[in-house]
Amino acid sequence: MKSFAFVFARGGSKGLPGKNIKPLAGKPLLQYSVETALACPSIDKVFVSTDDADIADVAKRSGAILIDRPVELATDTSAEWLSWRHAIDWAKTHYGEFDGFVSLPATSPLRSVQDVESAILQRIKVGADICISVSPASRSPYFNMVKNGKDGFVTLVNEPILEVSRRQDAPEVFDITTVVYAASPEFIQKNLGLFSGKVTSIQVPKERAVDIDDIYDFLLAEAILEGKNL
Repeated sequence: MKSFAFVFARGGSKGLPGKNIKPLAGKPLLQYSVETALACPSIDKVFVSTDDADIADVAKRSGAILIDRPVELATDTSAEWLSWRHAIDWAKTHYGEFDGFVSLPATSPLRSVQDVESAILQRIKVGADICISVSPASRSPYFNMVKNGKDGFVTLVNEPILEVSRRQDAPEVFDITTVVYAASPEFIQKNLGLFSGKVTSIQVPKERAVDIDDIYDFLLAEAILEGKNL
């Protein structure tokens, strides 16, 4: 089975300007994802799709193959799924057919090689269209969460579903993380969303599931990395 890994990193970022190449513990954020992909035994080639010249330079220096991302696929409102499709088509044109598509967002620098390998294996093992990564949720919609009503009152989110009086009795729920997405290229090309087909998952501990969206996420990732080096 031939798997290709892709890192999608556009130039614009309102939450944290320049975050995809912002130095994190001594190296550009993007480099973490590329290096992890290159270290995975199941991944044959590593690509970076970007519209930004500075990101492109970091990508090439990190050892990735560059894909020029069209401007219309790099706006604040453009769907990442369409960038996935563009990258798949580009990779097939230049490097031939492949069996596994793996997306490793640059904003999750703390993932491990094992996280990526587990996602690839899990999708194949259960015959899923896509494998996503999840981590235990801090809050549950089944316990102590409310929603606003039109009358100005609030009601429990879980009220129409089941009654839970203790947190321990609530069904276990998970947050979707951006650690890894492993899918068949055909699934992405023929559908328009994660839950359009058969979805499986791997569980990733919170310390490896940090998704950098703003400076606070960045500082948390930096603290975790520095703690590992003590």
